[in-house]
Amino acid sequence: MADLDPDPDPDLDLGVLTEAVDSAMYVVTAASGGRRAGCLVGFASQCSIDPPRFVVWLSTANHTYEVARTAGHLTVHVLDRGQRALAELFGGETGDRVDKFARIGWRPGRDGSPVLSDVRVWFTGRIEQVFAGGDHVGFVLCPVELSAPGGGGRAHGALRFGDVRDVEAGHPA
Repeated sequence: MADLDPDPDPDLDLGVLTEAVDSAMYVVTAASGGRRAGCLVGFASQCSIDPPRFVVWLSTANHTYEVARTAGHLTVHVLDRGQRALAELFGGETGDRVDKFARIGWRPGRDGSPVLSDVRVWFTGRIEQVFAGGDHVGFVLCPVELSAPGGGGRAHGALRFGDVRDVEAGHPA
C-alpha cells in the first residue's frame, strides 16, 4: 500500500466534481431525548448491497448532528423537484433557532424519527456505525422501514444539488 499524503493539494477543487455529478438531495431527520431535528443533506449513498446499508454524512456544525449523535434511527427523505420549499426550510434554517416541524406536516416514525408527510419516498434506518470523515460524520444505516414509489419504479424528478446550490445554509457546512 502506498504512503498516503495527509495534506491535500490546496489547489484541488472537489466542488467541480460535485457540480458535475449533481447528486440527489435528501432531508435527514432524527429524534432523541425529547428533541427532533432535520437538515438538507447532499452527501449520502447506498454503501452495501448485502447486507443493505446506506450512509448519510452530517456536518458537525449542524443541529441535526447533535441530535443524531444520541438517536437510534435516522429517516432519509428523497425530495422531488417540486419540493424546493422543503429544501429551503431544512437547508436554510437552523434548528438552533427555528422549529422546522411546526411549519410542515409530519408524524413520529421509528424511535420518534420524524417522517415528513409530503415526501413519498423515504426510509428509516437503524444507526449501525458512526465514523468521522473531516467536517462531516458518516452514519451507516440499516433500513428498517421504507416508503417507495409504487410498482417498484424509481423516484421521478429528484431534487438535485444544482436545484438548490443557491440556498444559503442555516449553518456553515
